[in-house]
Amino acid sequence: MTIVQPLQIAPLQGSVSAAEWQARVDLAACYRLCDRYGMSDMIYTHITCRVPDAPGQFLINPNGMLFSEITASSLLKVNVDGEILYRPETPYGLHPAGFTIHSGIYRPRPDAQAVMHTHTVAGMAVSALKCGLLPLTQTATRFYGRIAYHDFRGPERDPAERESLARSIGSRNYCILRNHGLLTIGDSVAEAFIAMWGMERACQAQLQAMACNTELEMPSEEVVQKSCAMYDPPNSRKYGLLEWPGLLRQLRRTDPDFDS
Repeated sequence: MTIVQPLQIAPLQGSVSAAEWQARVDLAACYRLCDRYGMSDMIYTHITCRVPDAPGQFLINPNGMLFSEITASSLLKVNVDGEILYRPETPYGLHPAGFTIHSGIYRPRPDAQAVMHTHTVAGMAVSALKCGLLPLTQTATRFYGRIAYHDFRGPERDPAERESLARSIGSRNYCILRNHGLLTIGDSVAEAFIAMWGMERACQAQLQAMACNTELEMPSEEVVQKSCAMYDPPNSRKYGLLEWPGLLRQLRRTDPDFDS
């Protein structure tokens, strides 16, 4: 296999619409941030977003590039039927499980604009607990009553699994894939990323608290419901609106090639 360096991939800016290019920049940034914040799994998970001016199409990472290597021009463009519409000059193609999971969400959910899936140690550990994610912390209450659970039936490579996944998730934006990992849905890449960051932190805190081998201080149902309501509109802004510009500034200082 000939290894192609990311910086050798032909730049796409100017060859796609302005809307698609911005989506590519945001998605490439999300891959870099996922790696920076310890949520990547080499090449084995996926973050996607719809092509804004072609809602039947979405962008996804080539199967073989590390998250820290992803650039705006290196992303594959595929449709929800699995046809690769654009592939850079690399030996890397479309991962079957990545396509199955993400197309399984985009097909029945026109509101879903971005999907993020991780295999972090904390996320996998909580996915293996019968109790799932508990409202132990303020951060966790953001997700209380909003998480879908999808039972593990082996790696999601069979396109027939898409309907099962769609049924499990329904209209929710957060999902724990049992014995597998975490998944978030957003109406932007920024929202999906910040939601995942919060779920990941909540999982880490729960595991550390449970590992202390002492009684847990569980907030009352009344307090949990009150806290949870504070994250509903109009009490709270959409996540990502304030955080994302700062995260992009950070990347441009340290990883200036992500938007190439």
